[in-house]
Amino acid sequence: MSRRHSAEKREIIPDAKFHDVVVTKFMNSIMYDGKKSAAEAIVYGAFDIIEAKAKADPLDVFRQALDNVAPAIEVRSRRVGGATYQVPVEVRAERRQALAIRWLIQAARNRNDRTMVDRLSAELLDASNNRGNAVKKREDTHRMAEANRAFSHYRW
Repeated sequence: MSRRHSAEKREIIPDAKFHDVVVTKFMNSIMYDGKKSAAEAIVYGAFDIIEAKAKADPLDVFRQALDNVAPAIEVRSRRVGGATYQVPVEVRAERRQALAIRWLIQAARNRNDRTMVDRLSAELLDASNNRGNAVKKREDTHRMAEANRAFSHYRW
């Protein structure tokens, strides 16, 4: 990390189908080895399955899933004296979104469905209904922060 100035934020172009920047960020996180078209096919395929199963707008389901997975607080390590404390801190909006996207994709990859399209659609549907591994990850993070609330006075 540079001491002089922080890195500039890159401008992200909205995706072609839904014209949404968050969907593009999601695609970019799914992408391996610069294969954007493969990531695009996975995301749009998952959205098609969601539309068929839930009979709702896939973008609304996606947004609901992100909201349900995004953490409000997390713990960060803070060294005081010789001891390291897990200090609960609030999560910035940008980081909330990044963590939610990362956790959704990780949970989808760890599922046992046949294709990534099936895994992703199932995980997004679960997350929008407040179930699934991504939501469990958020609850574990909140539980950890709650357990370490005694150290919140070490917040910087």
